[in-house]
Amino acid sequence: MTLADIAQRLGLEVRAGADHLDREVTGGYVSDLLSDVMAHSEAGDLWVTLQIHENTVAVASLRELAGVILVGGREPEEETVKRANAEGVPILVTPLRSYEVVCGLIGAGVKGRAIP
Repeated sequence: MTLADIAQRLGLEVRAGADHLDREVTGGYVSDLLSDVMAHSEAGDLWVTLQIHENTVAVASLRELAGVILVGGREPEEETVKRANAEGVPILVTPLRSYEVVCGLIGAGVKGRAIP
C-alpha cells in the first residue's frame, strides 16, 4: 500500500514531501521518543507521532521511513516542512489521535512488528 492510498483512506493532509506519496508502506511504528524510533523502526515504516520539530525529519531520513504522520491536529514547524521537502520526507497531518490512526492503519492492512 502506498502513502497516497493511506492518505486517502484516513483523510490525511500532506504538509511536506508531496512528490513522494508513491512510496510503499511496509509497516508501522508509533512512538514519540526519537531514540526509540532510531533503535526499533525499520525502513519502509510509517511513523505515527506528535513530534513536530525538524529532528523528526532527521530520524525519518536516517531510518529510511516511508513517512511521518502527525496526530492530534498538530502542524509541523516551518523549519520542519523546509527540511522535509529538501530531504524528500513526506509529512502528513490529521486531527485523529494516535490510537485512531493506528486502528485505521491496521484496518488498511499495515502491520507492526513485536520488539524483541
